Amino acid sequence: MNQLTAFWHLLLHALRNLLPIVLVVGFFQFAVIQEVPPGLLSMVIGLFIVAVGVAVFLQGLELGIFPIGKNLSNQFTQKGSLVLLMVFGFSLGFAAVVAEPALIAVASQAELISEGRIHGWTLRLLVAASVGVVVAVGIVRTVLGQSLHWYMIVGYVLVVLVTFFAPEEIVGLAYDSGGVTTNIVTVPLVAALGIGLAMSIRGRHPLLHGFGLVALAVMVPMITVQLYGIYVYRFAEAPAEAAALAAAAAEGEAAARHWLLVMVTDLLLMFRDVLPIIAVILFFQYAVIRKPIAHLHKVAGGFVLVIVGLYAFVVGLKLGLFPVGRSMAAQLIQLDTFAWVYLFAFAIGFATTMAEPALMAIGQQAEEAAKGKLQASRIRMLVALGVAIGLTVGVHRIITGDSIHYYIMGGYILVIVLTWLAPKYIIPLAFDLGGVTTSEVTVPLVTALGIGLASSIEGRNVLIDGFGLIAFASIFPILTVMLYAIYVERFKQEGASA
Repeated sequence: MNQLTAFWHLLLHALRNLLPIVLVVGFFQFAVIQEVPPGLLSMVIGLFIVAVGVAVFLQGLELGIFPIGKNLSNQFTQKGSLVLLMVFGFSLGFAAVVAEPALIAVASQAELISEGRIHGWTLRLLVAASVGVVVAVGIVRTVLGQSLHWYMIVGYVLVVLVTFFAPEEIVGLAYDSGGVTTNIVTVPLVAALGIGLAMSIRGRHPLLHGFGLVALAVMVPMITVQLYGIYVYRFAEAPAEAAALAAAAAEGEAAARHWLLVMVTDLLLMFRDVLPIIAVILFFQYAVIRKPIAHLHKVAGGFVLVIVGLYAFVVGLKLGLFPVGRSMAAQLIQLDTFAWVYLFAFAIGFATTMAEPALMAIGQQAEEAAKGKLQASRIRMLVALGVAIGLTVGVHRIITGDSIHYYIMGGYILVIVLTWLAPKYIIPLAFDLGGVTTSEVTVPLVTALGIGLASSIEGRNVLIDGFGLIAFASIFPILTVMLYAIYVERFKQEGASA
């Protein structure tokens, strides 16, 4: 009975996260466009399935993955072995990101649009390996008590340099891949690991040393995916036409199969996606800690729920969120002015971010760690404003057809400058907040909006112009939070001198 009650609360929670999207889309659909979208019933059913999928997935995390992950983190901290902690951090980061629903969505869209040139599974492995390395390095930083701002300045200088040389087909996708690594699975695990470590080591401050792992997990995939793009577009051969035809034929064959067989096949694929997390946990639990798993039946049930929830989430995406984003983009472009497109981007960015559960959690943790210096509600408002501005600027880039290189490089040069100027206590938090702005519900909608706009405007390339909106949604919250902290510090100094 308790589990049913918990699931009901999670379902309400997921529906509440969808509500801002429904309200914004509903307003624009009926008050601005003034017509019923085609396939409305299918979209509504899809949105509901997304909510159910997220609720089932979260229930599975709470029952199966989080308790074991926290227990293993505590065990390794008590053992005091830095090497063991790094190996565990790498494994946990890798496994969590490989199963990230938003990354699965972005990778599949990239493979489809690039006609197989970008391989979705390879892309996911690269991003997951990057995050694994980042978590291991971040653990060393926390243990040694090193300042994050040097890591971020050097890292983003590298990001800007690689962006300068990267082919334009990969830049938007690379930044989007970095932005979606920190969502429903990764943030709670990684944030708990960092803060737990900082609290357990004498002389470490949770705000200065506990935050920052999420920020690093956003930055490094941007570099590796762009390097992958340089290889794919400069050195590797394009896939043969025969291979593309074979893939199309296989797709047609899959459509002709019985729906039950398709469902079972997709569920097995989801099991493959979650398998790395299961393998990591079982290995460290039995081979390293050498203790049996407590409440094994509950944990096993949790893993089953994670797989079923992921499956429902992906089905809901195809029915609901992707069609909504593309339909809205196509309809808004047909209006007399682009002003409605800008307003839609701003509204959807602000509304969805204010309802983002990961942002609420990080904001609350930051308020407690800062001991009065920061307010959770103000943090949420600043981040939501940053996302809204970022999506508006990103939409403007697609409409004008400007190169994403200059926007991204300019944005991160500004980030580097502000990192140098901002008070040190805010830097880890500001970068972490840039990584938690896009939820498992928002990412597919924003991705579909970008692809829809690029498809609807003449002269735009979907692969070059369609991706990148998530990147803008990650950059601007970092700027708004750091600018606010600089203003507050300056205001305090002026008040003290007066």
